[in-house]
Amino acid sequence: MMETVSPDTRARLIAAYQELRPLLFSIAYRMLGSVAEAEDLVQDAFLRYQRALAETPSEIDSPKAYLSAVVTRLAIDHLRSARVHRERYVGEWLPEPVLTDQVDLDGARWVEEADSLSMAFLLVLERLSPVERAAFLLHDVFDFGYGEIAAMIRKSEDNCRQLVSRARRRVRAEKPRFEASRRQREELANRFFDAVRDGDVDGLVDLLADDAIVYGDGGGLAPSWPRPIFGRERVAKLLAGAGRQARELAVSMRRAEVNGQPGAMFFDPTGKLINVVTVDIADGVVQTVRSIVNPDKLRHLGPLADVRALVHGRPAAQ
Repeated sequence: MMETVSPDTRARLIAAYQELRPLLFSIAYRMLGSVAEAEDLVQDAFLRYQRALAETPSEIDSPKAYLSAVVTRLAIDHLRSARVHRERYVGEWLPEPVLTDQVDLDGARWVEEADSLSMAFLLVLERLSPVERAAFLLHDVFDFGYGEIAAMIRKSEDNCRQLVSRARRRVRAEKPRFEASRRQREELANRFFDAVRDGDVDGLVDLLADDAIVYGDGGGLAPSWPRPIFGRERVAKLLAGAGRQARELAVSMRRAEVNGQPGAMFFDPTGKLINVVTVDIADGVVQTVRSIVNPDKLRHLGPLADVRALVHGRPAAQ
């Protein structure tokens, strides 16, 4: 479509894409918890922006306001239609992981960014209605004013204030705590993943909270734990067993920052991705472990292993 637009429109499109795509993706991803769906929404928003520039350019006072509104409305509509799918999902539903190792943030800004991307935070947002989720994110995470939000979600300013206030109360009541120091998080995570790799039950027991919990997301497409596993001893034995099995299968591990939290990626002997794990750390212990093995949620991270073939000792299909 780019060939059919005027040079001025093309220049405006390119400028808006370069400046605003990171913001739009950030909004869409936090709304949907899906990298692929967020990318699709952003692409759709720019196509609509292109048509608007060609047909009604005088109505676009601000590319940021226009595109943010389009992405937000598309995300709200998508969440409403996705609710039935989520209810029928096989096993535990977790957001698609994003790698944040390359984000150069320090101090308070790092903590804020990391916490608003965490799996735990995104799962709390799942409990809000789509409109509550949008209003809360736009105001408390992306610093849009109530007047801007009102125009974007087509509600009154008073209604937006009520939506944000209600959502904020729910988020604060359920929002997880994280270790404040990035260095302490990483040091404990290093010890945790070393213990998993070594199959060290006692070491894991020392690092896990009393009420530690493990979630697995295979989506019915890959082997995973069908239900959460609770308790320090059970979680330690489960993870130690997984670590021993990984060694037997020549699985390799690479540490990574996943959704702003400590994590790791696991690869088969050919270097294909098996799963991504992220941990929540608070009060000097690991509180929660989340493992995403559903291939549909990992495709954006590279070539994927055939997990069933690997576990059962069969050669993967070429």
